[in-house]
Amino acid sequence: MTTVAGLLRASPLPALEARILLEHVLGWRRTELITRDDEELPEESVDRFEALARRRTDGEPIAQLVGTREFFGLSFDVTPDVLIPRPETELLVEIALAKIEGMHEPRVLDLGTGSGAIAVAIASSRHDAKVWAVDRSAEALAVAAANASKLLGIDRSLTFVQSNWTEALDPAQRFEVIVSNPPYIAQDDPHLAEGDLRFEPRAALTDEADGLSAIRTIIQTAPFFLAANGSLWLEHGYDQAEDVRALLTARGFSDVRSEYDLAGIERASGGVFAA
Repeated sequence: MTTVAGLLRASPLPALEARILLEHVLGWRRTELITRDDEELPEESVDRFEALARRRTDGEPIAQLVGTREFFGLSFDVTPDVLIPRPETELLVEIALAKIEGMHEPRVLDLGTGSGAIAVAIASSRHDAKVWAVDRSAEALAVAAANASKLLGIDRSLTFVQSNWTEALDPAQRFEVIVSNPPYIAQDDPHLAEGDLRFEPRAALTDEADGLSAIRTIIQTAPFFLAANGSLWLEHGYDQAEDVRALLTARGFSDVRSEYDLAGIERASGGVFAA
């Protein structure tokens, strides 16, 4: 007889990961794993759990195994076609919301939306915001659109555009805030061959260059789509803040600064474009 307690005890995974996978397999809440820990499990459930555990041992991300990841208090569906939303990216959402505070029907552009985490989180917090979500991947946009439908319903003003950054946007469009979490890992960074990153879309992680080429492109083109005194904010690597600030300043942005994530790392930089 295989029970919840016995299966968790025998699992080679860390206790938290094993519980998450078993909750997913059984469709139970965490409290049920405690209150029903001596309950015999169907053989099919045991087999499914052990299969997922083997995949996790091989390195597949938990988020992809269970198909969801929480971000900004919302549960986003994720697939191998999109970057897994990470807690540090919530900083971009917080910055964007602060920038549009007090504005009526502000317009926000999310470049490289992936799962839609940033765009949907902003739209969820500001029901009157007009949010555009851009990605060059049709597969990523399908995931983002599904997340928007699930989390926002069909009555919110969120527009999806397939585009390589701003290339396919209407040149007459203007936004109060543009945000982006672009690929910023250098092509030779060893982390690309480690951990969860091995299973995420490489194009969402690295620019296949020095880690700054996508950021340069966005900084150069964003002013053409910013409203007067609009803001651009970008997530970047732990050691890129100084370079990103220099790029922003050289392009004519003012009030250029960086913000720290909860780990004390300069994680996002941005500024205001007055022209």
